[in-house]
Amino acid sequence: MSVPSEVSKVRRLHKPSYRWRFPDRALHLVDIENLAGSARPSLAVVSEVQGRYMARLAFGADDQVVMAASHRGLLDAACGWPHARYRVRSGRDGADLELIDVLEHENVAARFRHVVIGSGDGIFGGAAAMLADRGVYVTVVSLRRSLSPGLARVASDVVYLDAPLATAA
Repeated sequence: MSVPSEVSKVRRLHKPSYRWRFPDRALHLVDIENLAGSARPSLAVVSEVQGRYMARLAFGADDQVVMAASHRGLLDAACGWPHARYRVRSGRDGADLELIDVLEHENVAARFRHVVIGSGDGIFGGAAAMLADRGVYVTVVSLRRSLSPGLARVASDVVYLDAPLATAA
């Protein structure tokens, strides 16, 4: 059975692709406790971490930030790093699990060309590898002492938050 030509002009099948038509943008997933090196970072520490993060990474107007913390650190995290989407889970690896939930259930590979994982925890290795396999550029932002070697291996790029900034000569 053939399809009438009028129908074939209206209903075009798109080539299968992981990426939909979204603007070029990045998703920043921030485990503030990991980047601060503290289970309950203060407001001042969160603001300092945000300043170091922004100084090292280009941040586009369409980029999105998802931050995760425990219920005890959420208020300081939200006040110290405003204009983010906040996820809360307490307990062992609670913030990590919230961010992994975003990666696994929000079609990230189709919506973003670049994902920045703000944590050095090895638990992100599988999700980072999956994103890289689907053509997403994955940057890991971490403190030197807390970067998992496995996560570093699958990342496209690693940025150390505690490294000194290069200055122009």
